[in-house]
Amino acid sequence: MDAHFDNPELRDISSSHIDILELLFGKLTECRRSSLKRCKERSLQEAFKILKERVRLESLERLQLLSLVKLLVAVQMEAVNIPVLCRKLDQMVQFIGEMNSDIVYEEIQLHINTLMHSDQIMSIGDLQLVSMFLESSTLGQGILRRESHSVLAKVAEVFVSSQEEDVLRNETLCYQAVKVCLQIFQILPKEVSSMVFGTEQSNPVLTSILGFLMDIILGWSINKDTRLLAGTAVAMLINTAPEEKVGRMAAWSLLQFTRPGDPYLKPWKLTLGELQVQCHCRTKDRLERLALSRGLLTACRKDILAYDLDHNRTCLLLDMFPVVSALCEESLEDHYYAFQVFTLWLKCLKECQPSILEMSSVPLLGQDSSLQHQVIEIIWKNAESPIEGITDSARNALCLFLEIYELDCQHHGDVERVLYLEMLHRTIELPWETKAKYLFLCVLLPYFGSEVVLKSYNEFPAHLLKCLSTNQLSSCASEFYKLLIQELRKELCKKQTSPPSEFELASTWSKYWQATLLEALTSDVKLLQTNAVSHLLPWTLRTFPSAPMMLLDFLDPTSQGHLKAWTCIMSTHRATCGESSWISEESHAFRTLQNALTCHDDDVRLAAFNVLCCSSKSKEMPNALEFSAMRKYIPLNLNSEAPPFRQQFYSAVKKFLCRVRDTCLAKVLKTKSKMGFSLEDENTLCKGVEFVDWVAELAFHYLNPGSKYQRKKTVLLLLSAVLETCSDTWSPEKKKGQPPANISSLITWARSKGRWDFFSKSKQLALISCLEDMTNEICELSAELLVLYFPKHFPDDVVPLIFSRAEHFLHSPRTQESQIGALMMKVLLQKSVDLSQEWLNSRVNGDVNITSLCQYLLQLMQQHYFTAKTDMLMASQTAPIHGAVNALQRCLLEVPGVLYNEMDESMFAKTLSLMENMTVLLLGVLYGDQDTESKEVPPSFCEMGNAISSVIGHQLGSDDHEEEHVLLPEEHSLVLTCCWVSLKEIGIFMGSLIEMMADESNKMDHLVTAGDMKRMSKLFKDIILKCRHWGAVEGCCRGFTKFCSTLLVSADREIRDIPAQLLKEGLQLLQSPRGTSVTRRAAGLPMLFLCVVSAAETNQSRSLLSLSINTLLEVANRPLPDNWDQTVDLPQVCAVHSLNALVRGSGLAVAILKYCTVMATLALTLLNSRCWAVRNAALQLYSSLCTRMLGQSPGGDHATAQCGMSALTFFTHYPSLLPFLLGELRNAAIDLHHSSQHRRLCVHPSLYPVLTLLAKLQPGIQPETRELSEAVTPLLQLASSPVYSVRMMASKAMVAMMPSSKYPAFLCKMVEELPRSTEEPYSHNYLHGQLLQIRAMLTQVMQTDKAALNSHSLIVEVLESKMWLVTTTQQCLMIRGLYLDVISLVRNSCSKDFLHQLCALLLSELHTSSHHLQVGSDSFYGVALHFLCKDRSWMCLVWQNFSSWNAVFKLSLLRWASETCGSSMTNMPHLLEKILQVNLKEVLLNEDTEIRVVYLKAFVSVMTGGVCSLVLEEAAIQECSEILVRSLEVSDGGSEYLSQALCAASLLLSKSLDHTLFPRLCNILQRHMVPNASEALRMACAESLCLAGVPLMCKDQKSNPHKLGLSIRVVNIGLCLLQDQSEQVRVKAAVFVSKVQNPTPGGIEQQQKSSFLAHVNQSILMLLDLLLEDFWDHCDLLRVLLYHLPESDFSRLLKDTKETNLYERDDANMHAEPLAISECVLPYLLQLAKKYPESSGLAQILDNWVHDNLAQMLENLTICKKIISGQQSLECSWLSVLSEPLFHSHLCGLFTRAIFLNQLLMLSAELHLLYNSTILSRDLLDVYRQLCMNGVFLPQVFPDAIMSFLEKSNIQVL
Repeated sequence: MDAHFDNPELRDISSSHIDILELLFGKLTECRRSSLKRCKERSLQEAFKILKERVRLESLERLQLLSLVKLLVAVQMEAVNIPVLCRKLDQMVQFIGEMNSDIVYEEIQLHINTLMHSDQIMSIGDLQLVSMFLESSTLGQGILRRESHSVLAKVAEVFVSSQEEDVLRNETLCYQAVKVCLQIFQILPKEVSSMVFGTEQSNPVLTSILGFLMDIILGWSINKDTRLLAGTAVAMLINTAPEEKVGRMAAWSLLQFTRPGDPYLKPWKLTLGELQVQCHCRTKDRLERLALSRGLLTACRKDILAYDLDHNRTCLLLDMFPVVSALCEESLEDHYYAFQVFTLWLKCLKECQPSILEMSSVPLLGQDSSLQHQVIEIIWKNAESPIEGITDSARNALCLFLEIYELDCQHHGDVERVLYLEMLHRTIELPWETKAKYLFLCVLLPYFGSEVVLKSYNEFPAHLLKCLSTNQLSSCASEFYKLLIQELRKELCKKQTSPPSEFELASTWSKYWQATLLEALTSDVKLLQTNAVSHLLPWTLRTFPSAPMMLLDFLDPTSQGHLKAWTCIMSTHRATCGESSWISEESHAFRTLQNALTCHDDDVRLAAFNVLCCSSKSKEMPNALEFSAMRKYIPLNLNSEAPPFRQQFYSAVKKFLCRVRDTCLAKVLKTKSKMGFSLEDENTLCKGVEFVDWVAELAFHYLNPGSKYQRKKTVLLLLSAVLETCSDTWSPEKKKGQPPANISSLITWARSKGRWDFFSKSKQLALISCLEDMTNEICELSAELLVLYFPKHFPDDVVPLIFSRAEHFLHSPRTQESQIGALMMKVLLQKSVDLSQEWLNSRVNGDVNITSLCQYLLQLMQQHYFTAKTDMLMASQTAPIHGAVNALQRCLLEVPGVLYNEMDESMFAKTLSLMENMTVLLLGVLYGDQDTESKEVPPSFCEMGNAISSVIGHQLGSDDHEEEHVLLPEEHSLVLTCCWVSLKEIGIFMGSLIEMMADESNKMDHLVTAGDMKRMSKLFKDIILKCRHWGAVEGCCRGFTKFCSTLLVSADREIRDIPAQLLKEGLQLLQSPRGTSVTRRAAGLPMLFLCVVSAAETNQSRSLLSLSINTLLEVANRPLPDNWDQTVDLPQVCAVHSLNALVRGSGLAVAILKYCTVMATLALTLLNSRCWAVRNAALQLYSSLCTRMLGQSPGGDHATAQCGMSALTFFTHYPSLLPFLLGELRNAAIDLHHSSQHRRLCVHPSLYPVLTLLAKLQPGIQPETRELSEAVTPLLQLASSPVYSVRMMASKAMVAMMPSSKYPAFLCKMVEELPRSTEEPYSHNYLHGQLLQIRAMLTQVMQTDKAALNSHSLIVEVLESKMWLVTTTQQCLMIRGLYLDVISLVRNSCSKDFLHQLCALLLSELHTSSHHLQVGSDSFYGVALHFLCKDRSWMCLVWQNFSSWNAVFKLSLLRWASETCGSSMTNMPHLLEKILQVNLKEVLLNEDTEIRVVYLKAFVSVMTGGVCSLVLEEAAIQECSEILVRSLEVSDGGSEYLSQALCAASLLLSKSLDHTLFPRLCNILQRHMVPNASEALRMACAESLCLAGVPLMCKDQKSNPHKLGLSIRVVNIGLCLLQDQSEQVRVKAAVFVSKVQNPTPGGIEQQQKSSFLAHVNQSILMLLDLLLEDFWDHCDLLRVLLYHLPESDFSRLLKDTKETNLYERDDANMHAEPLAISECVLPYLLQLAKKYPESSGLAQILDNWVHDNLAQMLENLTICKKIISGQQSLECSWLSVLSEPLFHSHLCGLFTRAIFLNQLLMLSAELHLLYNSTILSRDLLDVYRQLCMNGVFLPQVFPDAIMSFLEKSNIQVL
């Protein structure tokens, strides 16, 4: 094709200086060469614009015009696979054709003639060209119309050759040929019709084509898409019939074959017009019926489908329904397509309904119509299908069906329309967990209206809240809510004659939904709240714009939980309506918004940011308040640990930046034509440009290793937002979010003002340093920003620096560092000009000629291989193989165009040979023997350990193998890691390489032979089967799957058969006897099977999957040998594990469903095996099968143990499984009966798994079917099982298998059957089982329909009459406790007399039995105590006797108090607090640690949950406190007890008048707040601050100097805990700060309601404010502030050497950030320095500090200057310094202390004599500038302070 771009005519045009044409040709050339579709579209769009607006076609000569046409047609022929481009190019061709049609016609005619008159059989490319001319070329279509016979003849030749050359049968060629046939039949119907339905003899070409199409449909092709398309093509051929009758006869002939039956036995003749072909089915997959039915419904004309041929009041469409219905009943593999056919049938029926209604006077879907019944059942059975997408399709089907029913009723005058009401009731009866319930209600709503639906379904508001608490149901329930309120608005507007006001509409809405929406918005359940904000709120405000007023009136933003609701409403309201009611700084709304911006809750802050950032107008400039708030609060939100927060924060800021950009750009464009800017425009532009610049600078300030991952990720996202919005880089992969085309005008203006310098060399260095981060996300995002936005090439002095660092990392043994080196090599390849060949040659050893970076990496990999071959230990330490492999992969495969340019025959051969050699070497190291060919079993871990030890010993010169190591030595880990990671990388690389080469078809055909593929397959097989490490096998399998996928679509039969051969070899290996055990999961064999079978395309028949499963089932079913070795793997075990792997494979999720029944049967059968390994494997397989068959379970707060599928739906999809399960249940029940008669235990291994499966099914409203009802009897019999778990699961299974309508009657029966006294004979096991079933069913009824229970008061009355079951007459404590559980469920319905009698009985029992314990007493008495404590009066009686209860009762009561006080504090009586206080000392002296822990937990919970009034005297408080403090000081009792003791001691001391123990408490807090302490103790320290620290910090206690010192210590502890590793600890410390800042009288309960919890970062600032405000003159303040600064001793830093270990040691506190805390503390140090003249005591303290630290400070500054001054030219050592976190932390500590010192030198004349502050300021500024030039950016607070010093000294700085 290059000839079209280099012909003489084009050169002539170019040389004639026609600039416009050059530009046009340039755009077309750019379109051709671009690899991205969006780039092609953009270039072509610009070219078309140039052609229409700027090119004067009439002025061009014929040769010039011909050259242009040739170019356009050439580009069009290259873009055959992109229809959008072809159509656009055709428009351009037609545009030229309007000027000179002859030239265009001749050019296209030339190409078509070349195709038609060639002696060669059409290739795929030729067929694609024909397809393109038919579909996207107007002139080409006309030419092909005249050449229709020739086109069909050429296509027939393709089919003939495909049949002869079986090698091409399954290729794209077959599909493309069918596609061309379909297009010809569709686009050229007249020409085809004469050949098919003409009077002349049948056309042999069309007869041949029809025969081939039918062969494809009947299984000649295994490609599913091809068969379906062929079905459409045949139906389209029928469409060419000139008359309806002729078409109907042809379609009828085709329909006969689709009817249910067995068409596989004999050939069948198909007649279409004059064409007759013999058909014979080649497969039995039933796909032919699906293809033909789908084709007829998709392509056949409606007049043919609805034509009444024999006047028998029917038509083809109605005759097709039995076929469609049968398809929906068949296997799950093609069920999605089958249901799609059903939906198509309904759609056609609706379109043909008027014609069909004219045929018959009988209603089509009448009440007694079998068609109506069958259609409804198909829809209903598929409503809960486990196959993705079918539930939504069922909704569409129901919608179509009801529309058909509506028209049918209208035509026949049926006004009752009973079906609507039946469907509504049936839908409402579905459980709330069913997704289809809400989808169907959406369809039914228009037929009833909102009022009727809500009246019938009055539980929807409650169910809506439950659905919003589960991710699976939130969207569908919200959709129904949206339609409901929209329908409500329509109804309200229709009812009134005059249009109602928005306020009236919103008032009506609020009556129905205000309470529900407020409950959701203020809920404590985060998922419910989030989904309400995302789904309900936007649609509510869009539908009822006045609804916000209704909602906001009921919210109190100062109360806990309401702030988020307020903020979300404001945010959504602004986004939808654009209003800003908080615009005034003095307004209450803005103050509330500020609280939201500093709130601890991420969601509240996000909503507040959205209020600031969102606007309905994109060009609305933010006001001063918005700018100020964003500058203030963005820095406080950079270290969030929540990824969703970071992403949404980035989105919000990006919206804000887009507003700023669009407004500023509009100003620039508006004033571009004027003489100059107005003052207002200038100010607006300056504000916007400065803010964008500020965001970018803020990002660069934190891009250093001293920042933690969260901060770096956030600022990288912010930087990305800036570059995406405010740079002129167009990103082709993005459909939205591109910068405006004229953004360059704004960029030019900003840069003229010295702003927006985003791409300087120093900032490139900052991003380059991020490439060395130890987290993949930071590295990848930094690399992406460098490549997309920064200049195309790195500066010349940066390239060697990056290359050296990349080399260094590629030689690192650490996997993460080697990946960093690979990424740096990739970035270097993308961002550098051609690297010097001489320079590359100098980097490798040996006499080689390196011409590119990829060749260098290949040579480096070879060097590493030679090193490993010589000295494996040295290679693992200094030359690991995996680094070079990863680097070559990233450079060769991830950089566009590199593979095409670099890969040639020699390079591929060298790469493959090297990979083979490295694999053999690495496996040989693991085996301890380089001869691995004869070994089929991977070495055990022990053998690998011995082999590696031998390698290490040999290379270290030591043969001592007798020493045993408890831990692996460092050398052993290095070698082992090197082997495993390298094998993984080799597998990934080779698979990706073949996949990429297949995309470059020329590379694949010319470079790779079948022999090469076999060598690679052996490489994969060896790694998977001979390497035991799961990570290595799994990683290699990623590449192996790509490899197999590529091979399976190859045109070469020999290559395409390689995966099948591998599979057969693996299956053969599995069946062969083994001499050793591999693993319990059969090592790599299952993964080998999974990779091969999942590699097949989903549109192909899964023949390999069928082969695998059938073989594995056969092996697994084989009987065990009489004597087997327990230490050797059995083929049966391996087979079951392999089946398990196939079931768990996500790529086979749908395809595996058709085999689930037989595999489940196998698994349950094998549970009876006498071999443990078989049973274990079978149980794992069964578990995976249950997960796969049951589908996704509803998640969230209201999730249950059941899945989302009812029993009826489940067994509809797996019908053959039900008889087997019923048989298992019956056998177990029969054996249970026999075993009870013979008094022996008979256990069925498969029983519990069967019950578990049934118990997981969702209770449904299914009608009582005979099959399901047969399960009830054995489940009732299993209630008497001697095994507790069987009885429990049987009760749960009963709920699922019984229709919900039968629950009340069943409960009545079960309750009546309970024995009335001990005189009646009964079985304890059966009685317990009965109660379990009653409890399970009652629980379900209480959750779904309490009204049903209330209407059956007889159940409660009978239960009350069986009270003897809880008395001592009943000796089984389990039965007594279970009876209490049942009564608890119906407690509100029980009579008061019964409850009083029962409670009195229980209390008496507790008194008499407290010292006579027996088995099960703990459980029963715990239930009894909890039952009594649910009533306030009885709870008081129980707790009054607390001291007399035994230890078991006390523990039960205390646990109840701990669990209950948090949820119902108002119900806790004062008596409980008093009892716990009175018994405190006694418990503290108890030696039982458990009771002490539980007691202290209850004590703290109760005291903090109420008013917290102490009744103890001061002496008792001191005594208890002393005991607790002493135990804390000696660390007695373990961390759990110490945590509770610390909280209890703090609580007591907070109420004490004597503060003598406070210093000791502070010492304890300081000891346990450190990062090395346990998290429980650190959390206790934070809770201690809340309990004891808050009273200490009160204003009235700060007059005491002793208390002032304690207060400062408490604040310091709070500051430390606010920087803790654990988020929970930080949050609790923030609670302490909030309480200190907002002390609220009235007790803890009042504080919890009104106190505002600030964000952790805001809390740090609040504590620092508090320190400076109240303690500025205290002697300890300076020490506290300096305590939080990082070290600044550079001399010590230079002496430290970094060890090179395999694993890097993490910091004790990964959250601490020296840079951020230095930035926070510096302003407070400067404020403290300004108070120097105000206090002599403070002055003395500061003077002493200066004298003590000045010399060391200057020394550190000098060392720092030396380090930086040596970097006048960039060196590799500087990048290592740049990436060292300690350097940055020391730098921050040094600058903070030096600036503070400088401030003191300026304020004190005496100190100024020690050192000149001006010199220090200049030195600091010089260092800062030099750092900026070399890629180190410190926060703005540092340069601002330095510049302030210089300004005060009247020194001008450039």
